[in-house]
Amino acid sequence: MSSYQVIARKYRPQRFADVVGQEHVTQTLSNAIAQNRIAHAYLFCGPRGTGKTTIARIFAKCLNCTGGPMVDFDESDSRCSEITEGRALDVLEIDGASNNGVEQVRELRDTIRFAPASSRYKIYIIDEVHMLSTAAFNALLKTLEEPPAHAKFLFATTDPEKVLPTILSRCQRFDLRRIPVALIVQHLAQISVQEKVQISDAALHAVARGADGGMRDAESALDQLISFCGHKIEEEDVLSMFGLTSSAQVLGIAMAILGGNAEVVLRELNVLTRHGKDLTRLLGDVIGHFRNLLVYQVSGGDLSLLEVSEGEAASLKENAPIARADALTRILEVLTESEGRMREAASKKIYLEVAFFKALQARNAMGLDAVLQQLKQLRSGAAPTVASPAAAASRGTASAPISKPAVAPAPAPVVVRSSVPAAASAVTANPSSPAMAPEAGLEPAKTLPLAAAGSMEALWPQLLEAVGRVSQFTRSYLVEAFPVSMTGNLLTIGFDPEFASHIDLVNNTRNVEILQTKLKELGHPNFYVKFIQAEAPAERPRVDIAAASAPEPVPIPVAPPVPKAAVASSAKKPSAPAAPSSVAATSAASAAPVKLDPSDFKNDPLIQKALEVFRGRIVEVRA
Repeated sequence: MSSYQVIARKYRPQRFADVVGQEHVTQTLSNAIAQNRIAHAYLFCGPRGTGKTTIARIFAKCLNCTGGPMVDFDESDSRCSEITEGRALDVLEIDGASNNGVEQVRELRDTIRFAPASSRYKIYIIDEVHMLSTAAFNALLKTLEEPPAHAKFLFATTDPEKVLPTILSRCQRFDLRRIPVALIVQHLAQISVQEKVQISDAALHAVARGADGGMRDAESALDQLISFCGHKIEEEDVLSMFGLTSSAQVLGIAMAILGGNAEVVLRELNVLTRHGKDLTRLLGDVIGHFRNLLVYQVSGGDLSLLEVSEGEAASLKENAPIARADALTRILEVLTESEGRMREAASKKIYLEVAFFKALQARNAMGLDAVLQQLKQLRSGAAPTVASPAAAASRGTASAPISKPAVAPAPAPVVVRSSVPAAASAVTANPSSPAMAPEAGLEPAKTLPLAAAGSMEALWPQLLEAVGRVSQFTRSYLVEAFPVSMTGNLLTIGFDPEFASHIDLVNNTRNVEILQTKLKELGHPNFYVKFIQAEAPAERPRVDIAAASAPEPVPIPVAPPVPKAAVASSAKKPSAPAAPSSVAATSAASAAPVKLDPSDFKNDPLIQKALEVFRGRIVEVRA
């Protein structure tokens, strides 16, 4: 009874035409033989199981066959048979891991001078050459650079970075690549037919996916599956034996991450863990799916860039419209960073759960360009376009609910930018015009007899003072403003063109609410506020910020809030013009240094919006 030979050795390629997936190497060597341009040293690099040593042996057959060198040699040639069986005297295979000392290299250097016994060349095949010591490499340098005419060196390594540059420069280097999944499936199908084994296409794809581009790994897995399952193999057998995850389960986890469904992710991960699946490989499969989805979306559905089965291609086509490229990129960044650290984790399940939760959060994160665009929209007064889970939901992706603000928004203030002269700016606008009318759904207030300039000028310092007690930030925005008109139930506030940028800062819901509340406390309920850009009248009492830098500012006591009854009684009497001393006191109070209140800073709407956009928090507030 003959001894059993494993599939990896039984179906090992015996000529260049049999090598799968390395045409760039085999074609170059074939052309070198045909053109008689055979170098003295070759280096074959690449992952395990991709054919480095196999190609070296086939190349040795081409060089030492009868009548050679030739590519189409006779496999029944005695010299080729000796190389195949490993008993050729002129083809020496050396294991670099066990013969890595300088003494072995010196022995090689002494024997290389002798002519070959029966062949044309004396060929040295050194496997895992990177395991040679530095001294051994240095001892080989001279011989490798100027060997005898009958000597050829064929090196193979999985780690070319460890080979000395002086050795690399003396060799022709060939980098073998990982074999595509489709070619592995095709080759395994041919072997299955010859071995009379029935194996489904899904099982073949599972084996090829688990081989990670190595043909020898795929053949060894098929050999093991035949011993385990007999002559009929299904996908479940492959998944259970090697701890792999099915494509449907990987797709389910990926879609749950995109949809923001943390519960589904946890349940699927728990099921896979209880069935003993390889979690490291699961993370790699999820990363691979997101990568395929991103490439499919960016390339416009070009499947030639992907190594996927027909079922996976159909799922990519179905799910590509509901995923955003920026979200996929952020998810890939999180998962690929976690993949490198997972092998060091004490509990892989907990680490993978945290990684998936980070991916769930990353899908909703915003890029810097989007943040800057939103801030620009905020400054211009336009409604910001928030790239949130709601945007994903509009594309068909389920997402977590968005929390609404606790305070109901007030009527949005109207911003009118004009460059009219001072005289025209001070003219009261017609309250019946559409731009000045109250918003729909609100009860219009009664017109108050406060059109006189003296009433506005008397009310303005009190309003600033009342606003300052609530928010110093809002007050600081209004320091350079002035009342333009107060007609009907509309207060128009103007800003010099020099301070036109303050309009963007003050024009928000919270500041308008503060102004409306304080106007109501001062006896003017149901008022609306409008901000415009206009030239300030020359006679208005200016509140100069520069006065705050005076050498010794005199502190002015802040007047208590005026009761509503007192304001209502005083409103019936004609308002007297403000005394110069009171105006000066108000100006000095406005110019006095303002102590920064951290609570006002944190409650400022722009600061709150910036924290929301950047997902940050305030650590410290300094004046």
